Amino acid sequence: MRILKSLSLIITMTMFLCLPTVSKTIPEKKMGAYLFTFFNDPTHSLFMAISYDGYTFTAVNEGKPVIGGDSIAAQHGIRDPHICRAPNGMFYIAMTDLHVFGKQRGLRKTQWERDDKYGWGNNRGLVLMKSKDLIHWTHNEVFINEAFPENFGELGCAWAPQTIWDPAAGKLMVYFTIRQHPNGRTKLYYSYANEDFTQLETEPKLLFEYPDEKIQVLDADICPMPDGRYFMTYVAQENPGGIKYMISNRINAYADYHPEQIDAERSGCEAPNMWKRIGEDKWVLMYDIYSVNPHNFGFVETTDFKHFTPLGRFNEGKMKATNFVSPKHGSVIHITKKEAKRLEKYWKKANKNKAL
Repeated sequence: MRILKSLSLIITMTMFLCLPTVSKTIPEKKMGAYLFTFFNDPTHSLFMAISYDGYTFTAVNEGKPVIGGDSIAAQHGIRDPHICRAPNGMFYIAMTDLHVFGKQRGLRKTQWERDDKYGWGNNRGLVLMKSKDLIHWTHNEVFINEAFPENFGELGCAWAPQTIWDPAAGKLMVYFTIRQHPNGRTKLYYSYANEDFTQLETEPKLLFEYPDEKIQVLDADICPMPDGRYFMTYVAQENPGGIKYMISNRINAYADYHPEQIDAERSGCEAPNMWKRIGEDKWVLMYDIYSVNPHNFGFVETTDFKHFTPLGRFNEGKMKATNFVSPKHGSVIHITKKEAKRLEKYWKKANKNKAL
């Protein structure tokens, strides 16, 4: 069954507030809430949750999806949603077009979209969405193998896209995980989106090369630092897989390798996302702990990007999830109190009308 069929009529067709100073950029002092986007495995759909203090998050729409993955994705499911606000005031979400349980759900006859030779997950596409109010969204699908067939026509996967404004290029940069060849290893790439956020304009290029060529890397997150540099967290699939970081003066090139992991887990985790506490010189690193059951998120906090203090997991420490469980691969941005209240009011009214 399609999730939220009525919402597909509304749809007409990846951490941190983007920082460049332009007329529509809202200063941090006017921000009053946090918006958390995530998905979960049972639905492969998009969820949104709001927090006014940065510690306790409550999902809108009574904890149900706000957009069904089956209404926007070729594989009838999305993963890894990342949200960003650009200097033009618009919101952008990038997601993986992939349903890992497609065969079990009767969506396809095979385990994966293509032959098993392309490896686990072997999808080809990303979903790009744009909105001015967090309620009404346009969307478009981008298939990397079709857009760039010469070098990526046989790619194994395209996962976990995230978006950030590149002030030097004056464009939105989309960076994501690619397995360029069947059964190759995953690496991190970047590209630039067109102005309408409907397609990628430039062929993907490598963000960096990991020192050990046998190790797969994935799930990058880039956070602007107060001094103008960029703090990139990512996952190295070692034993256990965990969160590492690099620092660069350039938004799209990294070589500052650090061998240590900065998460607080002894078992595998992925999907890092870093966001600033409003009005404080504190940054929270959030990540998905895929190695626990049920799935949960872990959190550490830093003031200097060198030392990280554990905050625990959702509902096991300072961070609380009030009406949802087992979130997967999320992102957090600042929004104003007015935007938060409008979003809550919209979904409260939608559910009230549905009950009539």
